[in-house]
Amino acid sequence: MGLCAQEYQWSAGRMDGSRTGCIAPSKDNVSEALGTFKGSSYLAPNGKKFDGNSATAKVARIVIDAQQKMARVKDVIAYSPESMSLAYPESPLSNWYIDFFMKEMEKISGKKVHIGIANFGGIRVDMPKGDVILDDMLSMFPFKNSAVYIEHKGIVIRNILEKMAATRFQVLGGVRVVAEDGKLISAEIDGEPLDDEKVYGLVTNSFLLHGGDGLHLADDAVFMEIYDKDIIDVVLGYVKSETAAGRPLTGKTDGRIVIRK
Repeated sequence: MGLCAQEYQWSAGRMDGSRTGCIAPSKDNVSEALGTFKGSSYLAPNGKKFDGNSATAKVARIVIDAQQKMARVKDVIAYSPESMSLAYPESPLSNWYIDFFMKEMEKISGKKVHIGIANFGGIRVDMPKGDVILDDMLSMFPFKNSAVYIEHKGIVIRNILEKMAATRFQVLGGVRVVAEDGKLISAEIDGEPLDDEKVYGLVTNSFLLHGGDGLHLADDAVFMEIYDKDIIDVVLGYVKSETAAGRPLTGKTDGRIVIRK
């Protein structure tokens, strides 16, 4: 019978180490955080010893053995002076993401980017305060969606924003909108009213092209290019460049989406 390597999957969660003294480990303190095995016994961080056949020891063995595979994703790749979370209709986290995504896509496409649209559901976890590890970014942007550049006439963008005003706004960059009673009252791009006849550059992800979260951003496009580059590739490229330049990850709200009751 052939042998195959065991695959590991993990997610962030609160760790209860009350019986053992275990804490969530970094890649450099596995023994101190999770304990060690000596002979047939498991020695927990709080000094307690467990028989190797006990349930506690068996779980500890699985967790400890997984750490080598997980070491890469525990590399610190950035720093965030404050935690950032999602909120509707805009938030520091969503604004941080869409604003840098637009700038990065200008470099990638070589074209002017006027507006960015992403979906709140594509950002899965909050930004932690302090050191940011690779797994934070992988967990934040876990989906294999491609980066996309589209050119649309202003009237098409207006229709997209009107649909959002009537239902729910998604993550927006480069545009300032005011909505009231489910109707779009105003929209400005680059400080000017949205021009129905002008062609604008829009960047997004492939999930939103054909019905994802109710959007059909590919419809009526003047031009569209889907890049062989996942969203996480764009994110990691930006984050690592900011770290190399000594800049932290920061975001803020600025009133780009106003919804009047």
